[in-house]
Amino acid sequence: MSLFKDKTLLITGGTGSFGNAVLNRFLKTDIGEIRIFSRDEKKQDDMRHDFQVRMPEVAKKIKFYIGDVRNKSTLKYAMKGVDYVFHAAALKQVPSCEFFPMEAVKTNVIGTDNVLDAAIDAGVKCVICLSTDKAAYPINAMGISKALEEKVAVAKSRNSGSTKICCTRYGNVMCSRGSVIPLWIEQIRKGNPITITEPRMTRFIMSLEEAVDLVLFAFEHGQNGDILVQKAPACTIRTQAEAVCELFGGKKEEIKVIGIRHGEKMYETLLTKEECAKAEDLGNFYRVPADNRDLNYDKFFKEGDTKRATIEEFNSDNTRRLNLEETKEKIASLEYIQNELNGIPNIVK
Repeated sequence: MSLFKDKTLLITGGTGSFGNAVLNRFLKTDIGEIRIFSRDEKKQDDMRHDFQVRMPEVAKKIKFYIGDVRNKSTLKYAMKGVDYVFHAAALKQVPSCEFFPMEAVKTNVIGTDNVLDAAIDAGVKCVICLSTDKAAYPINAMGISKALEEKVAVAKSRNSGSTKICCTRYGNVMCSRGSVIPLWIEQIRKGNPITITEPRMTRFIMSLEEAVDLVLFAFEHGQNGDILVQKAPACTIRTQAEAVCELFGGKKEEIKVIGIRHGEKMYETLLTKEECAKAEDLGNFYRVPADNRDLNYDKFFKEGDTKRATIEEFNSDNTRRLNLEETKEKIASLEYIQNELNGIPNIVK
C-alpha cells in the first residue's frame, strides 16, 4: 500500500458495501486518512461504532462527512486536502430507478459531474468511478444512467488537468446490498422455496474483495479516461440457486421460477462489441482507452473501423462458465456466507 502512504482517500457513498470493504482492506495499512462521504447519518454512526469496536487502534483514521453528491458545495468542503477519490455513490436498484428515472439522473449523472468538478478544482490526483455491467447495452433506467455516468467521466477526463479519471465496470457483487443470495438464505430458513427469475439466465459473479481489487488495479494501471473491466466468470441463475440450496439445506427440487422481471436481460455484457474492438488485454483485466478524437465531427463520417465487423462482445454467456461445485466453492468462500453458516449475525450494507 506504499502508493497510499500518508495519503487521504475519500469514498463517496462510503457507508455502502464497497466502502466497508475498502475500510476493512485499508485501515491497517499506512494510509493517512479515509473520508466517508454520504447522506445517511445513521449508517455513518453505525459504521463509526463498528470500526471503533473491531479496529480501535486505527479507527481514528476514518473521518465522516455528511453530504450529497447532488450538492456540489458539500463535495467541495469534503474534497479539501484529498489525494484520491473512489466514487461509489449511486442509485443502484433497477426498480427504483425505473419508477423514478430523474432521481437516477440527479445522483448517477449530475452527481458524478459534481464529484469530478470538485475533485479537479481541489487538485485530487486520481478519481475512480464505479460503474456496472448494466451500462453496456443498457435497457433500463439504472443502466442508462450509469452509461451516462461513464460518458461524463470520459468527457471530463479530456480536460481534467493533473487529475486522472478512470471508470471500473463490474458484474453482480455477491452478498452486497440488494443482491439475491441473502434473500435466498432467508427463504430457505423460513421453509419457503427459493424463487428465481429464469433458470438459463447468466450473470457475472464476483466478491466485494474482487471489486476492490479492480478499483486498485484501475488506480495503479489505468490511464486518464480508461474504462477497466475484470475478466469475471459467470454462472446460470439455477446453478447459483442450487449452490445456495446445498450450502444451507434448501430443496433444489422446489426452486420456483417466477419469470424475467421488467428491465432484466438474459445475460449481461461487460464489454460491448464496439469496446472489444479497441480493448487492451491486460491478463486478468481489460482496458478500454478513451476515445480522444477532437471535436472535429467530420472524422465521425469519414473514418471507420473494419475490425468491429468480426469481433464479439464480452458477456456472461461467453465468459468462463462455473459449474455447480465451482459456484458453491466461490459462494462458500465469502465472509458473509461463513458468518451465516456459523450463526454469526450479518448486516448487508
